[in-house]
Amino acid sequence: MQNATAVANPTRTEPTALIGRWIAGLRPDHLPQEVVKAARLAMLDTLAVGLSGFDQPWTGIVRQWIDQGGRTVDGTATVWGEAHPWLKPSDAALVNGSAAHAFDYDDYVAKLHPGAVVVPAVLALAERLDSPAERIALAIAVGYEIDIRTSLALDPNAARVRGWHLTGVCGPLAAAAGCAILLGLDEMRTRHALGLAGTQGSGLFSFNAEGAMNKRLHAGIAARAGLMAAELAALGFTGPSRIYEEEDGGFLRTFSDASDPAPLTDGLGERWVFLGNRFKPYPACGSAHAYIDAALEIRRRLGRAPKPDDEIRAGIARVVDLQCGFPYRPGSALTAQMSVRYCLAVALREGAVLPPQFADEFRSDPEIVALAERLDLVPDAGLDASYPARYGAWVEVRSAEGKTERVEVEDASGSPSNPHREDVLREKIRSLFATYLRDDAVRRLDAIADGNESARARELMQLLAART
Repeated sequence: MQNATAVANPTRTEPTALIGRWIAGLRPDHLPQEVVKAARLAMLDTLAVGLSGFDQPWTGIVRQWIDQGGRTVDGTATVWGEAHPWLKPSDAALVNGSAAHAFDYDDYVAKLHPGAVVVPAVLALAERLDSPAERIALAIAVGYEIDIRTSLALDPNAARVRGWHLTGVCGPLAAAAGCAILLGLDEMRTRHALGLAGTQGSGLFSFNAEGAMNKRLHAGIAARAGLMAAELAALGFTGPSRIYEEEDGGFLRTFSDASDPAPLTDGLGERWVFLGNRFKPYPACGSAHAYIDAALEIRRRLGRAPKPDDEIRAGIARVVDLQCGFPYRPGSALTAQMSVRYCLAVALREGAVLPPQFADEFRSDPEIVALAERLDLVPDAGLDASYPARYGAWVEVRSAEGKTERVEVEDASGSPSNPHREDVLREKIRSLFATYLRDDAVRRLDAIADGNESARARELMQLLAART
């Protein structure tokens, strides 16, 4: 018997209509419990890293810009951690999305960061509507699903090689999809929302050359664009109703020469690709995580940092080499977070890759820099074939005496394949909340993570305002 939420007879010629129909027909009780749980944990992970992101200077600049004229006494949405709703939802989505992506500690999959886009957009609108927990979970799950499927349809490797940052490119469609759920848009208005969102998709990887701040902004811009698209569609503003498949200026053809609409609707409503989402144990590019996992294990086996005469090699996929294999030179925190060489070096030398290891004292440490410079990154066709379905790596250290330690990681530790994933994720969330919030708020958020309690949107914002 076919799932009631599945798309009937999907074809490759009308994905926008099929997606619009699917979204418009969804209800909270259609979600499998494992998807509800995944949405709840993804929301809390994003909120936790968002609170930590407000400490970063680039988030402060975005807030300063908003403060120049964006706050209002009758606002309906809150900057996470503040006590009062001073902003309209789209402005709150911009600030909170930028904060959630502010230190590369947010979740990732298919070469994009869905949480930092979907959660800020959904919660900003949900606060205005005071949506219940089950509706928020549905909106978040749908947003993630559309984000990931959109990236897969572009062929994320092909789109990345062209210079697109997929968080900014695909994110507006994801945010619009989630917000369409909250607004209860019908099929045609959902299609218009997707069209208005898709025409705003953008984000260039040029930040990588200089470690520029705009990477952090892409998530916030995408969250705001998608929320605005859904609100405009609700008011009757039209967008292209065939945004994915249009021949001239359609989303797929514009952003990738290797696009395929099939991933947009194959198994939609029956197979949730959202469940393949990865969280980050380390505040670094997701493509570097398997290297960190491998390096930490090698250091554990050696019981020491590498010696100057140790030979260190690591396998690398072509796209990861383009994105993260550049020669490391001390620069911004982003430069270090995006560098496989730095992440390997600091993991091998310090035995930890957490926020303190991206402070200037580490990024400029002569021994870490020298270690990063002498690493040998080896092209690996096997890693090419599996990336980004799997974020794998291998690292080996060969001593002058000829003893070799080699660790192969099929997928990073934040992936669903890790049997301890949920425990590690829960501990990360709890630890970050405990840094910023009172004990009573942390206990309540922990109960929400357990699924034993729930909170409407405004109550959730009040919990985040219970600062230490």
